[in-house]
Amino acid sequence: MSEIPAELRYASSHEWAKVEDGVATVGISDHAQDAMGDLVYVELPEVGQVVAAGDETGVVESVKAASDIYSPVSGEIVEINEALEDEPELVNNVPYEGGWLFKVQLTDEGELDSLLTADQYQAQIDSE
Repeated sequence: MSEIPAELRYASSHEWAKVEDGVATVGISDHAQDAMGDLVYVELPEVGQVVAAGDETGVVESVKAASDIYSPVSGEIVEINEALEDEPELVNNVPYEGGWLFKVQLTDEGELDSLLTADQYQAQIDSE
C-alpha cells in the first residue's frame, strides 16, 4: 500500500503539495512513482516561471512510461530540485522528502482547499 502523509494535500493528477510560509513544495505521490516504475529522467520547470494550478510544469520518465507533471497550485517557481538531474531515482526512493520536484511561491493559498486530503486521495486511488 502506498504511503499517503496526512499533512499533505493532493491533486487528482497525483501531485502533492506541502505549504510552509506561503511556499508550496511539490512532488509526485508514492502511488504515482510506484505506478511509473524506476524513473530515469525528470524535466522540471524554470525558476521564475509563473504557473497556474493545473498547468503542465514538467515530465517524469521511467523505463516503461512518461507522464506529465502538473502544478497543483498557482504562483511563481522559486526553486527546483537540482539533485534530480543526476538522481531521478530520489523520486522513487523518497517521494515526500528528497524526491520533491519544485517549490512555488503561492499567489492564492485558498487554492489548497480545492486539493484532496489524504483520505480523499486514498479513496481516489482505491477507485482507480
